[in-house]
Amino acid sequence: MATHTFTLNGKQISVEAEGNVRLLWVLRDLLGVTGPKYGCALEVCRSCTSHINGKAFNPCSVQVKDIEPDDEITTIEGLPATVGKDLHPMQQAWLDNDVSQCGYCQPGQIMAAVAKVKQAHAEGHEITDADLDELRNICRCGTYSRIREAIKAGAQDM
Repeated sequence: MATHTFTLNGKQISVEAEGNVRLLWVLRDLLGVTGPKYGCALEVCRSCTSHINGKAFNPCSVQVKDIEPDDEITTIEGLPATVGKDLHPMQQAWLDNDVSQCGYCQPGQIMAAVAKVKQAHAEGHEITDADLDELRNICRCGTYSRIREAIKAGAQDM
């Protein structure tokens, strides 16, 4: 086994794991970070969406050996710390818009939404319906209209 070092939710960590183990399993099984959910392991459902160096990615599709020591990984557990509050504005918007039903996909939905809003702001515009159409996270409960409204609301406070 090899030692893999990277930043997770603002803290430098080292973990012993075989290099070909998917990062999702390292996060969940070895590090106890259960926000990213297992759904497909094919980068289709996107329930594991997290951030690497500020951009959305799916840990189910990345082997831990491909994570560099200077990579910064943020999961839903570390999202509030990025704004220095108990809840990130997108999480608060989720609550305010009563989005969650079963809740399984919500961490991935929120992480994808935050990355998309940041991308829109970096491009110099507010979040648009076209931006929202690019989000492909699956919600089996079908709360897509509330998800879209929550993203628009959360974007106002980001």
